[in-house]
Amino acid sequence: MKTRPSIAFTILALLVCGLVSAQESPKPISLFDGATLEGWVYDPDVWRVENGAITGGSRTEKVPKNFFISTRKSFQNFDLKLKIRCSGDPETGMINSGIQIRSARVQGTNHVAGYQVDCGKGWFGKIYDEWRRRTVIAEPVDEEALEKVIDVYGWNEYRIRAEGPRIQVWINDVLATDYTEKNPDVALDGVIAPQVHSGGAALVQVKNVTIVELPPTPGAPTWESLGGVEEALEKAPPTPK
Repeated sequence: MKTRPSIAFTILALLVCGLVSAQESPKPISLFDGATLEGWVYDPDVWRVENGAITGGSRTEKVPKNFFISTRKSFQNFDLKLKIRCSGDPETGMINSGIQIRSARVQGTNHVAGYQVDCGKGWFGKIYDEWRRRTVIAEPVDEEALEKVIDVYGWNEYRIRAEGPRIQVWINDVLATDYTEKNPDVALDGVIAPQVHSGGAALVQVKNVTIVELPPTPGAPTWESLGGVEEALEKAPPTPK
């Protein structure tokens, strides 16, 4: 008779633990349905869907300037996963891309300001601060280890975890970057925006884009709290190279 309440209590405890665990481990949400660009802001002359991938640029024509396709939704803390490929003709110029995170579109321009997790020969594992400080702010953790797993012109899997001021990047399951922001006037929220870089005949493709949103950081600086994009850019001026 004494064992029954104990068994019932154990079952209840397991159910509660399971519920808490489920609440603490939200399921990834897909940001790209593989067929349309619904939920994204983009130039239809540059971006389209090809073979189940977000595609920008061309393998035969040079890309005249930087173009970005961005989510409509803004994100602060998250765990983002995607596959990206930069291909084209290296003889024609730079073959390069990047994933903007915690970024904002600069009104009246083609520019996007914010962190860019880079992709491309000589750039894997770096974070560039696009249109804000305009400089590389993070280098690869272990460039030699990273080079062993990178397919320069093929598909590479990125995992980007942004939580508070810290940004960690894994490429093909190898830790590529570990950066902590120390400037209190840098926004820690914004859109996600793949880029096709100007230069050569370059084709950028992105697929399998999923995200897990993490709890927000209390008091974290945002583009809005910093007074909007223009004022935020003034507070964190470009850093001379």
